Amino acid sequence: MGDQRRRVPGTDTLLAEARLAAAVATLGRDRVKVIIGQAQDRARRGEIAPERVVEAAVAALPAAVVRPVLNATGVVLHTNLGRAPLSRRAVEAVVAAAGHTDVELDLVSGRRARRGRDALDALAAAVPDAGGVHVVNNGAAALVLAATALAAGAEIVVSRGELVEIGDGFRLPDLLVSTGARLVEVGTTNRSTVADYAAALGPRTGFVLKVHPSNFVVTGFTGSVSVRELATLGVPVVVDIGSGLLAADPSLPDEPDAASALRAGATLVTASGDKLLGGPQAGLLLGDADVVQRLRRHPLARAVRVDKLTLAALAATLGDPVTPVRAALHADPVVLRRRVGRLGEELRAAGREAEVVRSVAVVGGGGAPGVELESWALSLPPWYAGPLRTGCPAVVGRVVRGRLLLDLRCVPVDADATVREAVLGVPVGG
Repeated sequence: MGDQRRRVPGTDTLLAEARLAAAVATLGRDRVKVIIGQAQDRARRGEIAPERVVEAAVAALPAAVVRPVLNATGVVLHTNLGRAPLSRRAVEAVVAAAGHTDVELDLVSGRRARRGRDALDALAAAVPDAGGVHVVNNGAAALVLAATALAAGAEIVVSRGELVEIGDGFRLPDLLVSTGARLVEVGTTNRSTVADYAAALGPRTGFVLKVHPSNFVVTGFTGSVSVRELATLGVPVVVDIGSGLLAADPSLPDEPDAASALRAGATLVTASGDKLLGGPQAGLLLGDADVVQRLRRHPLARAVRVDKLTLAALAATLGDPVTPVRAALHADPVVLRRRVGRLGEELRAAGREAEVVRSVAVVGGGGAPGVELESWALSLPPWYAGPLRTGCPAVVGRVVRGRLLLDLRCVPVDADATVREAVLGVPVGG
């Protein structure tokens, strides 16, 4: 025990460590010293090795702001990491909108203007099949607004196989019932027919809802009804495509998109902005002009109104031909192999154990379930995971069969050197 205590780093030494010194500037010296003392006490009690005191203290620091993370998990839209990273153009737009902005002012006439007109015009241009467009604060809000405005006190007809549960235990049936609508379930878990829907229609039908089950796949003896078939029933059809794909993408052939749904006869399409679109968190509503106007003027629309920063980021995203999400989805495996190989060579030259291995990336974020993306990763001993995750910047990978994999598909090319330095900054042996 005496030897263990003598190996514990001193307070002054720890305060000089770059990450802890940076914390002093934001949290104050006294607060950081308390956190350091707690980590030192853990080492003296034998709970952690003396070499881990720095990492323990850093991990215990309260986050004054959100911490940047390099996503090396191979999950393009990682919900726990904030889903879509914004493009540089979108970030610049957010910064510009942080002060006073013309969000509801026509600078030429000096009169009040339509709120977020730039974002709405860009969305309308991106999906010309939509007669009207509106934006709210997230995808669930878009669906709640539609259900409240079109079916409160009425009925929503929906397939049992599409009553999904989304993140954090929130269930679609509960969400819809909260609006005052009554759900009429049709078909079975694995099969629904157009006759099932037709038999459920009545004078109290508000609309038929079709939901893309974007976070799971049902295979085998299955059957569902297309938007085109539902559009023949003579009632409004609301389609929740979820993932925010505005137009068909050949690399995601089974992922529904807004333009195709509208051309097939959907009255209204709802989607998220921070998934495959690659923009900020937002709920997109596209469809019949009169219906969208009805939603826009509903009292609930004010409660789910989107803020100026989101509008700015959305407008910039819609005008950006290559977002980080699109770049990650379409990354060339040959190029990824070359990047990982170069990184592996540099680390081995520095005496680190690093292998280049094949990897399988996924879309994530409730989009394109079952789609696998060929990728490559750096394989490291598992004890790298914690220090990399608590470093600055944090580098988050995934541990598979006792190895830490760092998949570079979602890591910007200009951040490869940052990953290398982060790995080299981890003490050998953890």
